[in-house]
Amino acid sequence: MPIKIPDTLPARSVLDSENVFVMPQTRAANQDIRPLKILIFNLMPLKITTETHLLRVLSNTPLQVEVDLLMTSSHISKNTPLEHLTAFYHTFHEIKHQKYDGMIITGAPVEEMDFEEVNYWEEMKEIMEWSKTNVTCTFHICWGAQAGLYYHFGIPKHHLGKKMFGVFPHTVNCPQEPLVRGFDDLFFAPHSRYTGVKREEMLNKEGLIIVSESNEAGVYIAMSANRRQIFVTGHSEYDPNTLKEEYVRDVRKGLDIAIPANYFTNNDPSQPPMVTWRSHAHLLYSNWLNYYVYQATPFVLDEIS
Repeated sequence: MPIKIPDTLPARSVLDSENVFVMPQTRAANQDIRPLKILIFNLMPLKITTETHLLRVLSNTPLQVEVDLLMTSSHISKNTPLEHLTAFYHTFHEIKHQKYDGMIITGAPVEEMDFEEVNYWEEMKEIMEWSKTNVTCTFHICWGAQAGLYYHFGIPKHHLGKKMFGVFPHTVNCPQEPLVRGFDDLFFAPHSRYTGVKREEMLNKEGLIIVSESNEAGVYIAMSANRRQIFVTGHSEYDPNTLKEEYVRDVRKGLDIAIPANYFTNNDPSQPPMVTWRSHAHLLYSNWLNYYVYQATPFVLDEIS
């Protein structure tokens, strides 16, 4: 998929080096098609890294995608240069009059706080409510998934006691669902979180479907019955070294952190990671874009309701 992003976005040079087709704005302007408009609500502190992760997995279909980046106005990131935020990000006030084919809400390092304690929770609620009428399908990741399940379905999050950390095997509950079309019977995905949702609190929730889960990591993918809200509790978009970087960071902080499960060769942090989730990650995002965005969205964006 040609990803249409600003010519000077830092992710472009990284993706170019990997032979990912990134379309500069100047070339995109000459193509007589309507691109899919995707909004990335980036709540992660290292925003440039997360942009690259997500743009990489959005790059695997023949459709043109135009990406807007959204940040909170009630909380300003201290880990991303202000110049970058000013150049590439919008606030909700600036884009709320628009409609989008799809939106991604990322995770955030606030999972051990109650939702109502997060200083941008009211803004988050406003954006999630807006998404119900202004976005064809919203894809929630990790804490974003927990926040979405809580807001849309009243599903609480629970502390796990220790960090769910590593790459875990998953199975598919609904093989007929297009989101998991082409998935193997057993596939892997990374998780990195201290909280989770309980399967038993979701099973009988009207309008909510559990699509995939793991014996170790719990519910992985859920969705609303109308297919407009998708919740993914893990991080399939992660790069090969992301869990390693998190592990090294936590060790340096003196935290009591276990080695990420099923990740390092021979479970040895001095050895390189074993990458077992990349094909699943690309398939998950290409299925989302194809079946839940492209095939579901109206040609005229203003007709989304």
